[in-house]
Amino acid sequence: MSTITEIETYGVERIPDADRTATPFDLFRLAFGGANTFATCVLGAFPILFGLSFWQGLTATVLGLVVGALILAPMSLFGPLNGTNNAVSSSAHLGVHGRIVGSFLSLLTAIAFFSISVWSSGDALVGGAHRLAGLPESDLMYGLAYAIFAALVLIVCVYGFRFMLFVNKIAVAAASLLFVVGAIAFAGDFDPGYAGSLAPGDPLFWPSFIGAALIVLSNPVSFGAFLGDWSRYIPATAPKRRVMAAAFLSQIATILPFTFGLATASIIAVKAAPYVDPAAPNYVGGLLAISPAWFFVPVCLIALIGGMSTGTTALYGTGLDFSSVFPRFSRVQATLFIGILSIVFIFVGRFAANLTASISTFATLIITCTAPWMVIMTIGYVTRRGWYDPEALQVFNRRQRGGRYWFTHGWNWRAMTAWLVSALVALLSVNLPGQFVGPLGSMAGGVDISLPLGLALAALLYLALLSLFPEPREVFGPAGPRLVRAADTPVPPIVPAALHRA
Repeated sequence: MSTITEIETYGVERIPDADRTATPFDLFRLAFGGANTFATCVLGAFPILFGLSFWQGLTATVLGLVVGALILAPMSLFGPLNGTNNAVSSSAHLGVHGRIVGSFLSLLTAIAFFSISVWSSGDALVGGAHRLAGLPESDLMYGLAYAIFAALVLIVCVYGFRFMLFVNKIAVAAASLLFVVGAIAFAGDFDPGYAGSLAPGDPLFWPSFIGAALIVLSNPVSFGAFLGDWSRYIPATAPKRRVMAAAFLSQIATILPFTFGLATASIIAVKAAPYVDPAAPNYVGGLLAISPAWFFVPVCLIALIGGMSTGTTALYGTGLDFSSVFPRFSRVQATLFIGILSIVFIFVGRFAANLTASISTFATLIITCTAPWMVIMTIGYVTRRGWYDPEALQVFNRRQRGGRYWFTHGWNWRAMTAWLVSALVALLSVNLPGQFVGPLGSMAGGVDISLPLGLALAALLYLALLSLFPEPREVFGPAGPRLVRAADTPVPPIVPAALHRA
């Protein structure tokens, strides 16, 4: 068993059973710790930005969290079953080559959320230091804060899973305690009767309510591609219900940072209104403006702990997926390469291209494409009765060809078609006023239905294609398929790529 100071050498190959000693509670800590941060507080402020009252915003938040957690929970099952990450497991459904879709989506999601965590935490740290010690809020100070965060995160990710788990054990308890301290700090100013800016019966109410719920829902969905990065260390014998419960409850627990963001945003709307201008919201600045002086230190600590926790969970998966797409890179080499590339992106985006405002839109669009992929994975799990061939999943990584999941030249066109069509329609239906509105964005009267539309379309289309064009019988294992038919299509043997070309 490796220690936290021993650099992890495993990439996306199947983790040996002897080294799979993590528990469902470890999965809970990693997933909760990655979301128990300032970045989640910023998302929690959106119901107030949209004009909802505190109770309306809380209802939208709970709705989004529950639905998002239900969508996310099944994605925790692939890691324990296959001992690898979810992108590699997706080979079973999208094909040996089609699995790069999952790697590409997780790569983009990780870079986006790593950037958000570094920017939000760095801004909070510099702002808190300015009010606490009078340090200047200059580009130099912001750059220094970003560099420190990014370097610390990269070090943790290079050491790997055990070190990351150790950091999150501390982060979960510390950040939760600091949010409770924050509740005490703002108790005197908080008014649960905050009415919002939308009058009863306002035609914008339902678009705003649904939009707020979908923004909250996007946070659990953003973890879909990453759960296998952590759950692959859980033994295959672990009860499936406990694994799914860990993933589900990890997102329900984020009601703490979400509510903190919602409550403080309602105070900011009253005491520091310019900071909640929908055209240019600045939650961190508003929070510091209303904070008592003694809370500046906890703000800095939340920024430091939260930035480390979110950053490590995002960047670790990025390096792991990059090594799975380019097998010549070890996990450590891939992590260093992607980490340095992400740091360059952070500095260019913040100081040269002013991407800090648009990165949240970028992340939303990525999640819109990721959700249909998650639906396809879940339906595939159900139709396969949870049966997978771990050796056939590793064909791409071993530079081989053939096997149960080869389908058509390495692509399962059924799943690929369902994902492409549903993701495209979802993107065209996005309605983020002032940020991005797709050609079909106004078809629901201003309500953003892109995510539920993508989810429903992926499910219906994939099931229809599986019924009309059955998959080979061998992909289903000894128990056969569930809900769909199978075809007696021959499956090519696994051979080295060079032999296949010959």
